[in-house]
Amino acid sequence: MTAETITLRAADPGDAGRLGAMITEAVEARAWKPRLHSAAQDISHAGTLIDRGWVTVAELGPEVAGFLAREGSEIHALFVAGWAQGRRLGSALLDHAKARADRLELWTFQQNAGAQRFYLRHGFAETGRTDGDNEEGLPDIHYLWRRDAGAPQEPVT
Repeated sequence: MTAETITLRAADPGDAGRLGAMITEAVEARAWKPRLHSAAQDISHAGTLIDRGWVTVAELGPEVAGFLAREGSEIHALFVAGWAQGRRLGSALLDHAKARADRLELWTFQQNAGAQRFYLRHGFAETGRTDGDNEEGLPDIHYLWRRDAGAPQEPVT
């Protein structure tokens, strides 16, 4: 078996349909996550993220298979299509973001154990939890990654 080539590039407006479908697929695959938006709204949301210049897509061959949306240090979204999971696309997208930032932060739902393991594996640390004061009404966890997290800390005087 040969390794599949992952290509990363900036998203363009033509990607909105595929990215929106990934959002829809992810929500529908999680019985615990309420469906608040239609598939058309997911596509529109993806288009907004693209228009803001926040989105990097990952391709496997000719197929868009994942994306990460980042504004400065804040990761707004990281999705990988179901058929492409387990092929290191999420890691490639996250490594790409880390190479361009000194710190990254994000929120994920407490019920999303897979995402929690993924972010911990990639050096993120939990910095807080909420009781579900968000649009979905689900408790979530805040994660932070810092490039200098392993550096010795200066003493506080």
